[in-house]
Amino acid sequence: MQSNTSIMVPQPENPLLARWAGPYGGVPAFDKVQVAHFKPALEEAMEQARREIAVIADNTAAPDFENTIAAMDDAGRTLDSVSTIYSVWASTMNGPEFKAIEREMAPKLAAFEDEITQNEKLFRRIEAVYNSPDKAKLTPEQQRLVWLRYTNFVRAGARLDTAAKKRVAEINERLASLYTSFSQNVLGDEEQYAVILESEADLAGLPESIRAGAAAAAEARGQKGKWAITNTRSAMEPFLTYSARRDLREKVWRNYVNRGDNGDARDNNATITEVLKLRAERAKLLGYATHAHWRLENAMAKTPERAMALMEAVWTPAVARVREEVADMQAIADKEGAKLKIAPWDYRYYAEKVRKSKYDLDQNEVKPYLQLEKLREGMFWVAGELFGFSFEPVSGVPVYHPDVRVWEVKDKATGRHIGLWYFDPYARPGKRSGAWMNSYRQQERFRGEVTTIVSNNSNFVKGQPGEPVLISWTDAETLFHEFGHALHGLNSQVNYPSLSGTSVARDFVEFPSQLLEHWLSTPEVLNRFALHYQTGKPIPAELVARITKASTFNQGFGTVEYLSSALVDMKLHLAGDRQIDADAFERDTLKALGMPEEIVMRHRTPQFGHVFAGDGYSAGYYSYLWSDTLTADAYEAFTEGKGAYDRDVAERLRKNVFSVGNTLDPADAYRSFRGKDAGIDALMRKRGFPVPGAATQKKAK
Repeated sequence: MQSNTSIMVPQPENPLLARWAGPYGGVPAFDKVQVAHFKPALEEAMEQARREIAVIADNTAAPDFENTIAAMDDAGRTLDSVSTIYSVWASTMNGPEFKAIEREMAPKLAAFEDEITQNEKLFRRIEAVYNSPDKAKLTPEQQRLVWLRYTNFVRAGARLDTAAKKRVAEINERLASLYTSFSQNVLGDEEQYAVILESEADLAGLPESIRAGAAAAAEARGQKGKWAITNTRSAMEPFLTYSARRDLREKVWRNYVNRGDNGDARDNNATITEVLKLRAERAKLLGYATHAHWRLENAMAKTPERAMALMEAVWTPAVARVREEVADMQAIADKEGAKLKIAPWDYRYYAEKVRKSKYDLDQNEVKPYLQLEKLREGMFWVAGELFGFSFEPVSGVPVYHPDVRVWEVKDKATGRHIGLWYFDPYARPGKRSGAWMNSYRQQERFRGEVTTIVSNNSNFVKGQPGEPVLISWTDAETLFHEFGHALHGLNSQVNYPSLSGTSVARDFVEFPSQLLEHWLSTPEVLNRFALHYQTGKPIPAELVARITKASTFNQGFGTVEYLSSALVDMKLHLAGDRQIDADAFERDTLKALGMPEEIVMRHRTPQFGHVFAGDGYSAGYYSYLWSDTLTADAYEAFTEGKGAYDRDVAERLRKNVFSVGNTLDPADAYRSFRGKDAGIDALMRKRGFPVPGAATQKKAK
């Protein structure tokens, strides 16, 4: 006879919900994570956060900074921890099982965010603190946090009526689903499409390092003995640069630029149309003319018009430079009897020939000196010189994939623990393309000293076992760029986690990262760390001189490729509630801009993850140019001083920019470092473009 009493089987504890244990103030238990853990962990963490927010909202005591604003920085810590690991899987371990959970949870997480920002009682308490005369007695950092909380709630719709709040929440849930679909579609196209090279003839022009990487990629796809050019930027760019096979260059190029735009189940055009329509509707509900006006209100640029003015000022000289670059390339093609007109899949190939002709510089000559691991050591050395950091490899810290390694960061002078740096350098299935920095844990002093955990992620193609990975100069710059973000996080010295590290305006966050790129080309780095992978000898001084001489080479291409994406992004979001056909809008906008036909956007609209896989860089891709105006001007502070390793300038940089997070307005932070605002002149000098007004000034003298 069966009993009606059910037996309670103890459920194993979900490791995602446990506090981070172990050394260094606790570390993520990546080794215990199973995909099945994510949904229950996220749901339980949201419930915990709801209870913690309810305690703040229902508090009967008069609202003040501690019981409302600071308390909010203490709420939702479990959800933060779970979301961190969830985002790591989304970007680096995104297999079929995880994709299903991501599709289900994205709208639920968006709904939860709206639940918080639309909590009437909670907002009234925040508003009371914001309007209280006692606010003047708070520290500047506390006042900044009050401002941030209040404005973020207002911008999210806290002041709207019930019906408008409901509609904003519906829009946000739908957008979350669309963003997930968009990114999964692009990842699907990156994983599915590859050009398989069958014979030695298909390898014409390719250096050994690219051949080795392609052989390893083919073997990973079950095609041992062949070569695979996968559909990622890190595989596409070097192939287009060196392959002598024009037919194969075109094939690889078309695979790459058509991601999300193949008219199949993964086509993103309809998704983009809906995203733009919903963003426009949300902006109007929130009281803004367009999505672009909403996004830029709290950025350094403040208005789309200011961002557009900067982009247009740079666009014209950049296009003029492209015309010169194309003429140089066409001349070489004609001289070789190639009987072709330069097309987008030819640009990189013939640019290399021009580089060789004009500057006697062949990237194949440089690449043997650019070993990934040596450059990583070079980054560590720069961090030591500028900020006094040391990096020591650690073992026993759990990682989510065998490729990932971990270093402890310390203060060189005192041995004090600063944080942890995780490095995930290689491409693999389930990992999105590109390079990025993550913050796993924000630095804070709010409830005792909490140190940061940061990571850098790349997509370098692995070579054969035991062989060093050789990378291009552009990839080396990207490596330093992302490490700049990491150093921004590691230098943080603030009290409240919401203001910590890289939690700054979108058009300011790229400033520290772009700035660090300058140190790659310093003789101190090249002489110590640009060592030939076979001989171990440092890069010759005369080769460094040629690299320096060619520093502004191909800036027309680089600037136009980037700026076309930034301009299309902004114009899409200034179009308001117009029905947008993404392909047609892109084509018509580029034609009106006078886009050179030999170049395509760095990120075509159907694969523009910065803009359509989330709100992050939407109407904000201009940020890289805005930040680079600061970068160029800031580096001149070093060159005007004692050089790239001027300790006094580095200390001013650390004190006023790298350590302060979002505790003050970024324009004020920059002025404190530089003593002035950054104009456009240094940017134009850096890119080798004419400086506005320079000719007139010369004449006047």
